[in-house]
Amino acid sequence: MRMIQKLKALEKAVVFLRWATDAQFGKLKYVGSDFVEFEILDMDSMEYTETVLINSQLLLEVIVSGFEVSRIIAEMSHKMEIVDLGNNLN
Repeated sequence: MRMIQKLKALEKAVVFLRWATDAQFGKLKYVGSDFVEFEILDMDSMEYTETVLINSQLLLEVIVSGFEVSRIIAEMSHKMEIVDLGNNLN
């Protein structure tokens, strides 16, 4: 199985991605046969700062689980706003 086929199942997931010129945490926005659209996550603000298009042949490593990825997801979840939909338990 090719790596691109495996990554297709991980679209919209937060991962650590290493390619020929850089390595970053972020979200796989789109995975195609010729390129990958990747939203880079700023580690300080926990916001997506830029989107890069990476030639799929330049991908070297993808980490989808592990301590660091779990920590990033937990920090992002902690900063999410919780909306009260009026469900009172009174």
